[in-house]
Amino acid sequence: MPTELEELVGFLHSPQPAVVQIALDNLVGFSTGEQQKLFTINDYEPIKDLKNLSKKKESKVLVQQSITILANLCEDLMIRNLIIEDLEYFKYLTKEIINLNNSNADLMCILLLNLAKNDLINKVLEFEVELDDKQKDVFKSNKVINCLMDCFVKGFDRNLNKFANFDYLSYFFADLSRFKQGREYFVNLQEYDNVVPLSKILVFTEKYDDKVRREGVASTIKNSLFDIPHQYELLKDEKINLLTYVLLPLAGPEEIDEDEMFELPEELQLLPSDKKREPLNGIICIHLESLLLLCTTKDGRQYLRDKSVYSIIKQLHSVNEDPKVVDLCDRLVQMLKRDEAPDQEDIDQIANDEEDDQIVEIL
Repeated sequence: MPTELEELVGFLHSPQPAVVQIALDNLVGFSTGEQQKLFTINDYEPIKDLKNLSKKKESKVLVQQSITILANLCEDLMIRNLIIEDLEYFKYLTKEIINLNNSNADLMCILLLNLAKNDLINKVLEFEVELDDKQKDVFKSNKVINCLMDCFVKGFDRNLNKFANFDYLSYFFADLSRFKQGREYFVNLQEYDNVVPLSKILVFTEKYDDKVRREGVASTIKNSLFDIPHQYELLKDEKINLLTYVLLPLAGPEEIDEDEMFELPEELQLLPSDKKREPLNGIICIHLESLLLLCTTKDGRQYLRDKSVYSIIKQLHSVNEDPKVVDLCDRLVQMLKRDEAPDQEDIDQIANDEEDDQIVEIL
């Protein structure tokens, strides 16, 4: 006989909204940890129910709770795959994130992020959507990935959607950029606006009131730099100004010798005495790993030397005692002080350092 909890899960497909709501109220707390097995009964029927409930726009609370449960359940590999392999639902999810009236857009961003561990996430690069009049004022492309990028860049202050800041799209972009197709999107000029997508998010590397954005953007930059053939183009393109945005978080208020300072990118010269450095060592490490990747080629190493990158690393090394930061600084100095290619194991280590499998739980 089914247990009381199993009976509760069965109420998710009740025709009575009040019964469904009571079931959801009680089930949110069972969507993490060992209790997740509850949602696998009857050949994962509760997952179908939750996806259907998440489309019930007449109840914001019902959608909120069903999306919360689905996001938490992504910790289970089978459930995660069941959700994203339903391409119709996957497309619906992305379409709703760019719905500028959606009060649950940020929760849906978290679900999208948690699904991004599966390589089917690359399908988002193919999705297109029909835009309404309000969306056409904001989005200049009907490709979903371009709309998501616009939401992230233009919507950080809740100016697009008063219910959402789209911060968690930064982690989604980071996961997408782990795949070759994703990297190709971020580093290539897009026809609809003649802009390289990566250049749109660089400005957030110093948004010190928003750890999620900074960390996600830093990881997206690093992952995009695994596209070795495009590295030097990204460095040399003054419209992108990549090096400036990687170095600024590493720079502090310390004085730099004049002969070194004026070789730095213009934005790093004559920094104010109250210049803030990135406060989190984990994010500092991501930027240092990006610089190491830029040392992969001889042209990249020489460009970093010409731009006096060593002067910033030297100052960082002198004030930071975190073992991993110190180690990365030492490795970077070795690359800049000698004209030789990095070992393949250095590049592999950078890739392995990325924590790909973290699922965001909604508490």
